[in-house]
Amino acid sequence: MLLLLQVHNTFRDLEKSNILWSYMSDAIKEISKACQAFEVKESAPSTAVMALRTLQAEMTKIYILRLCSWMRTTTEEISKEETWIPVYILERNKSPYTISFLPLAFRSVIGSAMDQTSQMIQSLRSEAGKSEDMFVLLQEIEESVRLTFLNCFLDFAGHLEQIGSELALNKSSKESLHLQSGYSHESEEKSSSDLEGSIVDSHQQLLLVLSNIGYCKDELSYELFNKYKMIWSQSRGKDEEDSDIQDLVMSFSGLEEKVLAQYTFAKANLIRTAAMDYLLNSGVQWGAAPIVKGVRDAALELLHTLVAVHSEVFACAKPLLDKTLGILVEGLIDTFLSLYDENKSKDLRSLDANGFCQLMFELEYFETILNPYLTPDARESLKSSQGVLLEKATENVTETVENPGHQRRSTRGSEDALADDRQQGMTVSPDDLIVRIILRCIFYAVCFASLCFEITLNE
Repeated sequence: MLLLLQVHNTFRDLEKSNILWSYMSDAIKEISKACQAFEVKESAPSTAVMALRTLQAEMTKIYILRLCSWMRTTTEEISKEETWIPVYILERNKSPYTISFLPLAFRSVIGSAMDQTSQMIQSLRSEAGKSEDMFVLLQEIEESVRLTFLNCFLDFAGHLEQIGSELALNKSSKESLHLQSGYSHESEEKSSSDLEGSIVDSHQQLLLVLSNIGYCKDELSYELFNKYKMIWSQSRGKDEEDSDIQDLVMSFSGLEEKVLAQYTFAKANLIRTAAMDYLLNSGVQWGAAPIVKGVRDAALELLHTLVAVHSEVFACAKPLLDKTLGILVEGLIDTFLSLYDENKSKDLRSLDANGFCQLMFELEYFETILNPYLTPDARESLKSSQGVLLEKATENVTETVENPGHQRRSTRGSEDALADDRQQGMTVSPDDLIVRIILRCIFYAVCFASLCFEITLNE
């Protein structure tokens, strides 16, 4: 009995430290063998058998608690070692999420500890029915393992959130310094990682974090939970199990929304700049615009910004492509509305019929190209944009008719196109001019539809 007490005290001392060695599990196995050997001997005192079984249970509990502590500590350690290198598709089991090695390292840590825990708990279950104390102890162990398992996922989610926040903060700081000093930080980004194949662009790194989160939410959490829930499921109901996995998924869903917002915010700034160039810096005087000849290069350049985002998200976080593009397209339409409002007394103050038709034609083009990503709110904003343009053009037409002497001089490219409007400005009513504008837009819409049809046939 003295020897048993010494062994028990030794394990108690180890419990207070963060030590986890293979000989500890070997010692538990030896104690289990000793228990089995005593039980088959009729001459063995029952008190000795009970003492050995109690010792085995206590040692197992201490070792499992050490495993639980090791899981959480190691999760924190591996989270500091992000390499930003996407793993091959076979390594992620053909998952649509382009992930780094971080979630796989986390899975390895959890799997290693939980496999050992499962084996030890299984050996205790056969004895739990023989003693009330053993049964209570087993339930305590199972609950500790369950909470540790869930907390490891929450810890890992917290580390991913921290990585995303640091990326967003560093990007914001660099952009601020760049604006102040004009200094380019490309060299810093290129030297941020010496590993071949690592991602250095901060936006793509954010997408990799986002993809890691999505992988944990949609795949890893279900995979590991379903594999190890048998450890604690006997003492919990089906509803409680469902609640556990739902809580995990909701945690990652909330984190996904947060990191996605950081990414779309960064891209929205680029898209707003492109929209301003399209509307205000393309060289068109909207009060003396040339006739519509097609989609301008400025409109195509604006779309190229979204195409670049599409390519980036498709490569790094494909399952989130529709959602991401939907947010950005909706932001683009809202940006149009904002720019129209900001410049209605400036660049768009004298919007004429040709300018109105050009913008309406290109809005129609945007709507066709971006249709898969137009949310209901984006469609409403698009209608509002068209309404704002029509209202402004109508206002200018009415002003031209009422004050022909204040009409702005046209550019050379638009003189022939607007000759009829100038000659008839004194005799045609504002309502007739509005109808003429609308008919011209219908004509351009028909031309645009015909162009799309020809493109479809050629494809």
